[in-house]
Amino acid sequence: MFHPLRVSEVERLTDDSVAVTFQVPPELRETFRHIPGQHLALRRESAATGEEIRRTYSICSPAAPQGEDPVLRVGIRLVDGGEFSTYALKELAVGDTVDVMEPMGRFLLPPRPGTFAAIVGGSGITPVLSMASTLLAREPEARFCLIRSDRTAASTMFLDEVADLKDRFPDRFQLVTVLSREEQQAGLPSGRLDQERLAGLLPALLPVDEVDGWFLCGPFGLVIAAERALRGLGVERGRIHQEIFHVDDGSSPAAVRAAAIPARATLTATLDGRSGTWPVQEGESLLETVLRSRADAPYACKGGVCGTCRAFLVTGEVRMDRNYALESEETDAGYVLACQSHPVTPEVELDFDR
Repeated sequence: MFHPLRVSEVERLTDDSVAVTFQVPPELRETFRHIPGQHLALRRESAATGEEIRRTYSICSPAAPQGEDPVLRVGIRLVDGGEFSTYALKELAVGDTVDVMEPMGRFLLPPRPGTFAAIVGGSGITPVLSMASTLLAREPEARFCLIRSDRTAASTMFLDEVADLKDRFPDRFQLVTVLSREEQQAGLPSGRLDQERLAGLLPALLPVDEVDGWFLCGPFGLVIAAERALRGLGVERGRIHQEIFHVDDGSSPAAVRAAAIPARATLTATLDGRSGTWPVQEGESLLETVLRSRADAPYACKGGVCGTCRAFLVTGEVRMDRNYALESEETDAGYVLACQSHPVTPEVELDFDR
């Protein structure tokens, strides 16, 4: 469900990124109390076409404990041709109102004792900043190692916030910065963090097998390289959590789609306790089938990244074009992304309420 929230601050972080803070009214404080790692879906009407635009952005502010007012702040980086990010950087101002959905997502680190590490690239720092700041403030024995990759120092988001963590928790917060297009006066040599480099770097930084949770966030290539490096170092899959921000893997969803859809298929879906059955039209995803009759169906990115449209597959079989949001445990349990799913069997049933 979306709520109109007033913008209370727009802070320029870099030439191509801003942090936007929303004012949360008293009656919505519990609705917008987030868990570190969650994101928000933002909605507006396209000025060019009049169509609805939804985009998801991770919350970067620490999670407020019970009894304190939540601070709702997101990081937004300009995307080439991105209508919402262009609006956020060039037009959005204090006092404006934006439709905001309550916090969602499963890329989470609720505060708990232990040692945790993150490998992030670019705007992938956004949810991890919330994780690290909340964890270190609430758990005196917790430790956090942040390995971040950016193009240049000038393009690095949340420099001051990360530096503040280093100053406040010098014995429990470890920071490693790699710049891919600029030499540093100190620290690691410049260049991309690929699988081979990470496999050699990580054991030199910390005891890999003693880390309770690894959090990988950013562009597709970095996240996949980090996951493969960790698996090669013996880290079990259950300790690796990931969230993709940008995908360019060369896959061809159209080819998958053409092979998946039977000549005639029907979808039954349950949403907010109400069920309906509709024919699946050629070329559309199951989410699009539902949206033709139920405008309240949950979604944000429609790219298989955010996980907002997750649904339980009750009966039938589907094929997903892409999945960068669900963990293997979720897909094994029967969950799918409706925005990426197409029917393989003539009848399919989804439950969005589970």
